[in-house]
Amino acid sequence: MIMPAGRQKLLLPVNPRFIALSLLLALFANMLLDLLQWPGLPDLLGLVLLFWTVHQNRRIGMVVGFILGLLMDVHQSALLGHNALAYVGLTYLGLLMQRRLLWFPLQEQALQVLPLFVFATVVQVIARLFAGDGWPGWSVAFGPVLQAILWPLVGSLLLAPQRRPYAPDKIRPL
Repeated sequence: MIMPAGRQKLLLPVNPRFIALSLLLALFANMLLDLLQWPGLPDLLGLVLLFWTVHQNRRIGMVVGFILGLLMDVHQSALLGHNALAYVGLTYLGLLMQRRLLWFPLQEQALQVLPLFVFATVVQVIARLFAGDGWPGWSVAFGPVLQAILWPLVGSLLLAPQRRPYAPDKIRPL
């Protein structure tokens, strides 16, 4: 099927260092938000990880999600693997939905990634309950909703370097 005209602009290739930097910044932001000890905060690392999984599926996959999940597990001094399991599941579902998600603009994608964020949160809560932690409360349900609300904003920020104008010349008018 052919994309409708004027629906999407041609993007420049993404720099792999920019992907790594954005994931690293999201990891540090997640660690800072984790210090607040409120379970309703969004998982910024999961958000950025899912974004790059959907938009750059050949560079970011389940192995990166597993490694970042283990780093979050070590930071939280929690059950080793519950964040890793959630991030691997999130990236797997992102890979499954990748082709369909890219047909929609970022605002419409937010509604479609909400169940993925809910899935990752449910996996984390169930893993913690099996480990013997207490119930985190219903405020944990705000995290996936905030992640879905932040999806268009984070997406436009992460796609901004790819949308910069290319220096056109007489040979390459694009």
